Amino acid sequence: MKNIRLIIFDFDGTLGDTRRNILLTMRQTMEELSLPVADDEACAATIGLPLRDCFVQLYPDISDEMADQCAATYRRIFDINKKRFVPALFPHVRTTLQQLHAQGFKLTVASSRSSASLREFLSDMDVIDYISFILGADDVRHAKPDPEPVLLTLSACGVPAAEALVVGDMPVDILMGARAGAKTCGVTYGNASADDLRAAGADVLIDDFAELLSLV
Repeated sequence: MKNIRLIIFDFDGTLGDTRRNILLTMRQTMEELSLPVADDEACAATIGLPLRDCFVQLYPDISDEMADQCAATYRRIFDINKKRFVPALFPHVRTTLQQLHAQGFKLTVASSRSSASLREFLSDMDVIDYISFILGADDVRHAKPDPEPVLLTLSACGVPAAEALVVGDMPVDILMGARAGAKTCGVTYGNASADDLRAAGADVLIDDFAELLSLV
């Protein structure tokens, strides 16, 4: 992977350790709307999907109206929880981003979180200066695992797919990158298992974010 110039990162489970906030907020949303409370494993399996789609996956028979209500309720509760339980970067993320940026790599984020939320988290976590392009769920018509987020990033940065690496913790990240023609790297410390990432076709797996430095 020595020809990589652009690295496209997922956020939740890859850069930011938001699992506790996400699972807590999902559980509270279900309780408030009197829905059967799904277990943590089932909820974690939806991380990376657009918010509305998370609830559709958990409740296949849910109405469109209820799915929209779930998403709105989740957003309201999450805004409260993120102030009570402040998410943190995973180990070595800040120093690794700093070194990659200094070495001339283009660093971007493509997430199913809203672009405003991404900018807020990246700013609060003091890494936004290393990120040259941010793409959220509200910036695309087709979310992960569709390749659109990667294709839009490639176009915006003027970099061909062959020189791009997508880094994420969920199978949807790997599928998104591969379908766009980019190389893919799965991180094993996030919300999916190494076996799930391999099954999705990840080109390489890393157990520590700092391993990116030797990878590219």
